[in-house]
Amino acid sequence: MRGAKLDRKTKETEISIEINLDLNQNSNISTGIGFFNHMLELFAFHSGIYLEVKCNGDLDVDGHHSIEDIGILLGKAIKEALGNKVGINRYGDIFLPMDETLAHCSLDISGRPYLVFNVEIPCERVGQFETELTEEFFRAIAVNSGMTLHLNLEYGKNTHHIIEALFKSFGRAFKQAITINNENKDKVMSSKGVIE
Repeated sequence: MRGAKLDRKTKETEISIEINLDLNQNSNISTGIGFFNHMLELFAFHSGIYLEVKCNGDLDVDGHHSIEDIGILLGKAIKEALGNKVGINRYGDIFLPMDETLAHCSLDISGRPYLVFNVEIPCERVGQFETELTEEFFRAIAVNSGMTLHLNLEYGKNTHHIIEALFKSFGRAFKQAITINNENKDKVMSSKGVIE
């Protein structure tokens, strides 16, 4: 089974993450930010993985350190869990509707970190979640996992729906990318023969 368990402690946050890419069961998320818990649960559910996140952060300041640091550690956990990436599809792509909103996610587990984030978010907050941190989270994931990640909002009005569609589309595209392709299960999907 492809998995990883990592810890990270700074003066601002203390985080532990466990991920299993081949274990599809209910996740256990506790970040101190209700809406963000919900988004991570949706990501795990739609990607078909097990995810455990525990974070004790300086929420008396704001949510920035917690959300970005979770993205950093989750990206590192994804990279470790994928190992040499033998057999994975590598690419994922999906348009995902949620009511009036349509989000598009394309990703490449390439070893070349890059984020394209073409999303305008109407409101500054959903609950205690500062919506500008959505981009910071996905950037941290992309950089630390070695993933090229494109997130585009085709259209949408409701802030909750927009962010939820982004997390769900990321989960669905991620599931496609990490799935073992039985036709090429002993190969790395790169003409170079390696994805670093």
